[in-house]
Amino acid sequence: MIKHTVFFKLNHPVGSAAETDFLKSALALAEIPGVQNLACVKQTGAKNDFTYGLVMDFADGQAYHLYNVHPAHVKFVSERWLPEVAKFMEIDYVPLSLSPVNT
Repeated sequence: MIKHTVFFKLNHPVGSAAETDFLKSALALAEIPGVQNLACVKQTGAKNDFTYGLVMDFADGQAYHLYNVHPAHVKFVSERWLPEVAKFMEIDYVPLSLSPVNT
């Protein structure tokens, strides 16, 4: 399982129609085969200045690769993400299999 997360700040004013339109269009990425559990999240902490995040799961590296090269994802990145996102941080991770330490 790969968890793909990207946190971002938009060029649009918070609460604007353009912001809402962008977030709704991002949720359409859930229609791409292999995307699981897509959620749009809002930042509530004060430790960074990102506003929103997209969080999704992929069964494996192949599913994640197919998402990245899927025409709908490529189109979203070129037509929406690049012109509308002011800054972002992407983090992809997999679960660790660790046993608790006995003390």
